[in-house]
Amino acid sequence: MSTQMMTEPLRADEVETHHVQATKGDRAVSTVSHILLIIWAAIVVLPLLWTLLTSFKTTSEIFSSPFGLPKTPQWVNFKNAWITAGIGDYFLNTILVVFSALILVMVFGAMSAYVLARFKFHGNRLIYVLFLAGNTFPIFLAVVPLFFTLKNMHLLNTMQGLIITYVAFALPFTVFFLYAFFKTLPYEIYEAAQIDGAGEWTTFFRVMLPMAKPGLASVAIFNFLGLWNQYLIPVALNTNTDNYVLSQGLAAFAARTNYEVDYGALFASVVVTILPVLIVYIIFQRQLQGSVSQGTMK
Repeated sequence: MSTQMMTEPLRADEVETHHVQATKGDRAVSTVSHILLIIWAAIVVLPLLWTLLTSFKTTSEIFSSPFGLPKTPQWVNFKNAWITAGIGDYFLNTILVVFSALILVMVFGAMSAYVLARFKFHGNRLIYVLFLAGNTFPIFLAVVPLFFTLKNMHLLNTMQGLIITYVAFALPFTVFFLYAFFKTLPYEIYEAAQIDGAGEWTTFFRVMLPMAKPGLASVAIFNFLGLWNQYLIPVALNTNTDNYVLSQGLAAFAARTNYEVDYGALFASVVVTILPVLIVYIIFQRQLQGSVSQGTMK
């Protein structure tokens, strides 16, 4: 005859809790870490706040009181930057080039990383090593070959040529980043999809790609930041003022009238350039942190 042991759940006040006492060394490390983080945050945030504050001043106020509050917020600076300085056109050009390149590089990069990570074929490792080598190749060494290549393709000084170059610039990093995510996906899920009758394309787009969503979010953010702030490539390959991107437009605006620059509108232009980057990071901050933590756990 068997007996059953009936146990009642313990109340919260009956549960023993053990608190680990922090040592002096732990407290010292924590204090120093917080101090360093506060200093680093000040280094990053204060220039951004000063730039935002200065964008509401007149040029005379900027030079007479660079760290003071504006007497009257000059919203006209943003109007002058958007219309008079042409920042609106440069902004639209940048949106078109960056998002077109981002979509292409994410599609091609995900497909390349998936094939290299999940399929074994002759030359697989060599192709992956070549992608890794692309991450170590300095972009300024490729400017001259890219210039003549686009010239021979009749794509020099065009948005299409700039988009293709951006894709080639971001593709090695995208493949390198997503390779590890696809490598760790369970093979049993792939086999289950094949048994259910899914083809390779269906398996990739409807099964494997959604499972790699954290990695896709992270690499998309990194690529967006890198392409949005790109300066050397458009300066070398895009000299048509109608196709200028924001980085070129800001430099041209600053040098347009030598010492007669409207500095209020110039700082407003900088704010317009920075704002999309901040918005994208704030929106996708949780996805970025989650994907990085998952990548470290893998």
